[in-house]
Amino acid sequence: MARYTGAQCKLCRREGQKLYLKGDRCYTGKCGIDRRSYAPGQHGQSRKKISEYGLQLREKQKARRFYGILEKQFRNYYVKAARQPGVTGENLLRLLERRLDNVVYRLGLAASRNEARQLVRHGHFVVNGRKTNIPSFLVRVGDEIVVREKSKESPRVKELIERAADNTPPAWLEYDAEQLKGRVVALPSREQIDAPVQETLIVELYSK
Repeated sequence: MARYTGAQCKLCRREGQKLYLKGDRCYTGKCGIDRRSYAPGQHGQSRKKISEYGLQLREKQKARRFYGILEKQFRNYYVKAARQPGVTGENLLRLLERRLDNVVYRLGLAASRNEARQLVRHGHFVVNGRKTNIPSFLVRVGDEIVVREKSKESPRVKELIERAADNTPPAWLEYDAEQLKGRVVALPSREQIDAPVQETLIVELYSK
């Protein structure tokens, strides 16, 4: 399957802000954008006038990289969002938030979305009693996400379980630290989604 294998810090530098792609490292002095706050490449420090299309494109790329989505996947999410009733931009972000890998990250059971994606692929979580290893699985209201029994013996999973106990998930999620169980209590509203993107620009880009 296609995936980005380059330096994660370059993606943040290209978008000009932290996308928190490397977990705990993003909160330290080793963060790439703190050390070099300009775009990567030979002409990264040059000042360029960005066109309206350029702004829209950068916003789409920022959202895509924030959630770790490939171009074709992202386009499919937009098409699905556009078909739903309501505001297309908000529908798009709501779909992306409902991905299982994002939910695992939001519950504090992974240090980054990349790690959450890997943990899901390796079958460390059970959704509604069934082992689910598809990161793009869309959770629904009432769904329960539980750490798989066999996975509790993994040193890294144990570390993440301790981490999740101190984490405060967004209001549309609940986490029971004793039973190691997360639950979707509502669909996320726009105010509960902290994605650093202007979704209206993405809609304008795809509407052309």
